Amino acid sequence: MPARPRELTPDRGARHLFGAKMRTHRERAGMSLDGLSDVVNVSRSHLSRIETAEAMPPPSLPPMLDAAFGTDGIFEELFVLAGKEIHDDEFRLRMGLEARARLIEEYIGQMVPGLVQTEDYARAQFETFNPRATREEIENLVTARMSRQVRLQADDAPDLSLILDEAALRRGFGGPEAMQAQLARLAELTFTRTTVIQVVPFELGGHALVGGSLTLLTLDNGTKVAYEEGISTGMLLEDPNTVAAHQRRYDRLSKCALSPSDSAAFIRSVMEALPT
Repeated sequence: MPARPRELTPDRGARHLFGAKMRTHRERAGMSLDGLSDVVNVSRSHLSRIETAEAMPPPSLPPMLDAAFGTDGIFEELFVLAGKEIHDDEFRLRMGLEARARLIEEYIGQMVPGLVQTEDYARAQFETFNPRATREEIENLVTARMSRQVRLQADDAPDLSLILDEAALRRGFGGPEAMQAQLARLAELTFTRTTVIQVVPFELGGHALVGGSLTLLTLDNGTKVAYEEGISTGMLLEDPNTVAAHQRRYDRLSKCALSPSDSAAFIRSVMEALPT
């Protein structure tokens, strides 16, 4: 006798609703988990955990579900909401504004920004931050982080400007192989249609943004907001004078940082210095 399907709890949040909707449409289509696995190229066991909200769906799954079930973007919308739920309230506010941004400017001093992290780098960072986290918890965090990057591939992707301190390039997460892949991604993004990356080398000395990280978002209505982040907390800043002061600090640092082409060369030099 086959095991009775586990009862779902769609009222508990977007991730639970995503799983419940997936099961509803799958059963309505007369499709087993094995059958759906063949269509979307995700393992049966992973699909089962997604249905019961034990795992976050991978970014590639929602559009395939919408195509398979003819649901006109419902799963893509639920995926965005589910990705926000894994974070605290302040960061959820930031992510909601990030989704509206036409320009994202970010300075970070100690690690690679989440918007351009590779999966291995992100995974190592989460494991370092919380060594007691389960594998499932880590993978959910990685998936949520990767979901933030989906919009950067869209036709209407925002412009992204990053200033990275040399420490973010030198401080390894995940070992030399993971860092090689992460630095290679950064080198590719130093100057593209929508991205600019600049490096602040140690030789520049001190500057106004040392000691934290700063994100400036120019929204679709022209409004600017700022987000400051520490080790485990963040603060959204909306006062125009405060945001303008942070913008001036960012702009001054951008003028002192290496050009995109020099930054790419600098990043490659750090790659070459990594142990093989």
